[in-house]
Amino acid sequence: MIKRPDVDELLRGELGEWLSQQTDVREEARAKSNSRLVWAALIVLPLAGFVIGIPFAGDLKFWIIGAAVAGAAWWVYAPRAKAIKQTKEGINSALARALHLSYQHEIEPGAGFTRARNFKMVPSYQRSSFEDMWSGHIGARSFTLHEAHLKQRRQSGKNSHYVTVFRGPVMTITCDRNFLGITLVERAGKHKKFGFFGEKDVLNVNGRELQKVDMVHSEFEDEFTIYSTDQVEARYLVHPTYVEKMIALENAFSGKRIRTLFHQGELTVVLEAKNMFESGNMDAGRDREMIETCINQFMSMADLAASLNDPTR
Repeated sequence: MIKRPDVDELLRGELGEWLSQQTDVREEARAKSNSRLVWAALIVLPLAGFVIGIPFAGDLKFWIIGAAVAGAAWWVYAPRAKAIKQTKEGINSALARALHLSYQHEIEPGAGFTRARNFKMVPSYQRSSFEDMWSGHIGARSFTLHEAHLKQRRQSGKNSHYVTVFRGPVMTITCDRNFLGITLVERAGKHKKFGFFGEKDVLNVNGRELQKVDMVHSEFEDEFTIYSTDQVEARYLVHPTYVEKMIALENAFSGKRIRTLFHQGELTVVLEAKNMFESGNMDAGRDREMIETCINQFMSMADLAASLNDPTR
């Protein structure tokens, strides 16, 4: 099992020294943003009044004003965004060293995301971005984790815009055993039958047919649905301890709609959450809280990995 880092020990060491220096950086960024806000108001407000007074099409007026406001907001917030990113990368890098893991902020998606996409664990999308890759070992089991942000294009008349359809962590954990089949676990109610009466009995994903599994532990039937190519193996894998760890992981990330896939000796976990290792912030007084949250998220993931590889099962 991965050893839980001690927050006090981290703050007494290199991380604490770095954060004390970062306090001044954040204060300077806050002051710069506040100064820019004043200048933005002095420029944008008169501009908006001038544009409104010009006699031409109303839609174009609002487009010009909206573009000016959006540009000003980006310019005002930029110093804060830079300071938050620096703080986040510094804290996460220190945590990675304490956990004997690797951390990268700028990344490309790996095999775990490809598998999640192929098995429709994430929605279709036209735009994507990925960040915060953690990789290494939880005990003897290798894992990768990163955040995915997916957007779909929406059309409204002649105009189009992009909306977020998924944001959250995608995790892959190796298991001590290879799987005979493919097992997908999702929150109940996702795959409705035609007419919305009950759930589908069969899923066709990635060229495979997965049958709905009757859960042995009926107390979880209202919360999760299992689809698998191997009914016996699915009932073995999705036991009460595993389900409890899934729910704990969901809570640790303040997330929702967790789904997991057992395939080719690996577990892929997808979770919708906005709070994934977001340790960077402008309030130095919250640094300890944010570090503690990150550690809790990691420990929940480690507990889930341990439940999968329990030698007594």
